[in-house]
Amino acid sequence: MPADLSRLASWLRCPVCSADLEPVDALTLGCVNGHRHDVNKRGYVSLLGGGSKHLGDTTEMLDARDRVLEGGAYSPIADAVAGAAGGGRVLDAGAGTGHYLRAALAALPAALGLAMDLSPQGVSRAVRASDRVDGLVADTWRPLPVRTGAADTVLDVFAPRNLPEFHRVLRPGGALVVVVPRADHLGSLRAAGSMLDIPSDKADDVIAASEPLYALQARESVAYDLALTAELAAALTGMGPSARHAAAAGVGTPAANPSATRVSVDVLRFAAR
Repeated sequence: MPADLSRLASWLRCPVCSADLEPVDALTLGCVNGHRHDVNKRGYVSLLGGGSKHLGDTTEMLDARDRVLEGGAYSPIADAVAGAAGGGRVLDAGAGTGHYLRAALAALPAALGLAMDLSPQGVSRAVRASDRVDGLVADTWRPLPVRTGAADTVLDVFAPRNLPEFHRVLRPGGALVVVVPRADHLGSLRAAGSMLDIPSDKADDVIAASEPLYALQARESVAYDLALTAELAAALTGMGPSARHAAAAGVGTPAANPSATRVSVDVLRFAAR
């Protein structure tokens, strides 16, 4: 059961009518129009509804992500995300296991977080890992069941972006922190046939798409070489889109894993106009 159902509700609006949600009883949120939403005993609420065409991460993908992130392979990225976040309320859209959200909260000792993801298992892990994190199962591509102006920072790390909705849920002047891979990110694994390719101008595309709603404040490149074991290489491949789409795209298993790879991403910080 959530430690504070009112705290969870303070983030949320009804996915049916957009009215603010409030606690109704120990495991139910509701709005003034009579819509009711059950809170999972593990401390999160699903406001997904029906009709989503997208799939959340599987248990295997989440386990692979834990091996990579909790093992420290992406710690410089987490540090950059934490340095870009600010304010007292941080929403992580596409939070997965909540690793980057916890990094941001560690840098903001008084802040609270909302881990939002399509995967109930991912949200459950994020909530269990921190008593400062509330959980929401929702589809980023749809109107977010989050109150207007509820967040000081929105994090979007290797995740889908709904820029208009992120803007709505941010307070005026709030920060949007986006992490996107550069073309050479995990290049040796891609060259070995383990992973899908990355567009060469992904950060520029995000900046251009953001222009009507956000002002770019900072663009930080995080790049370093990472030694690989067979286990780490498999986890890097298995935690992301390549795990689900490799077969459909004709990506095979390499004959031999490379001994190292390059981690290379852009961390973009925007201010909501």
